[in-house]
Amino acid sequence: MARPKLLPDNFTLCLVGTVVLASLLPVHGQAATAFNWVTDVAVGLLFFLHGAKLSREAIIAGATHWRLHLVVLLSTFALFPVLGLVLKPLLSPLVTPALYAGILFLCTLPSTVQSSIAFTSIAKGNVPAAVCSASASSLLGIFITPALVSVIVTSQAASGASPWHTVWNIVLQLLVPFVAGQLLRPLIGGWIERNRGVLKFVDQGSILLVVYAAFSEAVNEGLWHQIPLAALGGLLVVCAVLLALALAVTMFVSKRLGFSRADQITIIFCGSKKSLAAGVPMAKVIFATHAVGAVVLPLMLFHQIQLMVCAALAQRWGARDISAEKRAAQKSATAAVARR
Repeated sequence: MARPKLLPDNFTLCLVGTVVLASLLPVHGQAATAFNWVTDVAVGLLFFLHGAKLSREAIIAGATHWRLHLVVLLSTFALFPVLGLVLKPLLSPLVTPALYAGILFLCTLPSTVQSSIAFTSIAKGNVPAAVCSASASSLLGIFITPALVSVIVTSQAASGASPWHTVWNIVLQLLVPFVAGQLLRPLIGGWIERNRGVLKFVDQGSILLVVYAAFSEAVNEGLWHQIPLAALGGLLVVCAVLLALALAVTMFVSKRLGFSRADQITIIFCGSKKSLAAGVPMAKVIFATHAVGAVVLPLMLFHQIQLMVCAALAQRWGARDISAEKRAAQKSATAAVARR
């Protein structure tokens, strides 16, 4: 039986189910402490496996395209924060202060890696450059995101720790396992490539664990009493507006700067997306425990919207390129017959 087109993917359904479970059966007390320890271990394992998976050859192959990478990084770490701040008079009335803090946090996050590369490939873009840009964005985000949060997120949702303390915690929990994975790649890289399902399981499983722990704490603090239904509808509008503006700006800028079509596709997909896999663990480190649930809610919604929109764009652009290739091949064949 074919899967209905409007039905979200299995991971999104699991995310929704996790939020529902945390709302009905939140973990608390000693169990919450033990659960937080388990999530720390899972997140560390996630970044260790990502480090072991990352191909140095692919990064070197795309690293020389510095203009493209600069545009992607500026879109990710400059355009989004500017949009979040400039549009505050229009966006903040639609949501609660806690959700707006989550929107600003969303704007500071690095680009996603797997889906950016996948969509670039489907749309016939520059895949090596996408690998390099998305990977560099993810790595730099470990340092840039907490710095941006300390500057633009001024709500009480922040943990109150100094930016350097936050960066140090992120380095210990995320960067150290990542570097360890890179160092051990010669030994375990082959096994990782042959068992990609393991990485996917750890990737999605760790996110679900953190989401459950975050929403459990938030529910215990009265999250759903603080967020009215109208604010959730407003949040949907805000996420859609942010994504539409990011897509429009990256399309316009990449074209005006004279990039090839393949490079334009890479800039659009890498420069308009935000990473759920990096964002949820970072929120756990950066924000106060009771605030994490409301902070990651905009990211979860934005994640699903970006997947649906970018998947449609990638399939459309990829099909257009295939059609163009077929027309060119037919034209070439006709010309060859005419010469005979």
